[in-house]
Amino acid sequence: MFNWELNLNKMSDILVEKNVKRTLSYQLYRSFVKKLISEGKSTGENQTEEILNYSILNDKRMDRLDKTLKLNDQTIAFLNSLNVNYTFLVIAEGWCGDAAQILPILNKIAEGTTNIDLKIALRDENEELMNAFLTNGSKSIPKLLLLDYKNNVIGTWGPRPAVATQMVQDYKRKNGAIDVEFKKHLQVWYNKDKGNSTQEDIVTLLKKVEQPLSVF
Repeated sequence: MFNWELNLNKMSDILVEKNVKRTLSYQLYRSFVKKLISEGKSTGENQTEEILNYSILNDKRMDRLDKTLKLNDQTIAFLNSLNVNYTFLVIAEGWCGDAAQILPILNKIAEGTTNIDLKIALRDENEELMNAFLTNGSKSIPKLLLLDYKNNVIGTWGPRPAVATQMVQDYKRKNGAIDVEFKKHLQVWYNKDKGNSTQEDIVTLLKKVEQPLSVF
């Protein structure tokens, strides 16, 4: 779901680069996660067999998406019109199923233009940053922070495209909480959607900030 209302008291004078312990390019993130898996580990503070299994599944999922995902014509046309440089700083972890579906799309978007640089920060290594961008009070990921050329946060997005967010909310209202069956259903939806909903959301986010910035 979109979160246009930033906490200005916290963030207006903060340069994100001073509050991030480490960022990784998409390629380095993928390599790092694979290395940890080979050692029987996952990213993050909690190391359990369940989390490791999620990481293995997500790594295979991202391999497939990297090969099959394509930007739609509307996204390509918009990226060709960009005239301002941005950074996508994404808070994520290797065990997160939503991150595994969304990071490959964000990478394709960044690869589609010289105006966007994608960087990934691990959530558990950057608690202060994560706590400044909670979603309804929770450390939900992936969380995209849209940065301008001075590394100021000018917009946020996540942890899911708007359509999927509505699916989650509807299911919680009916059943009280998300369960394993719903998570499987959500992954099926991601596969059928082929990244189009995420692309639409990100283009909308960029359009919201593009015109004011382009006058400078």
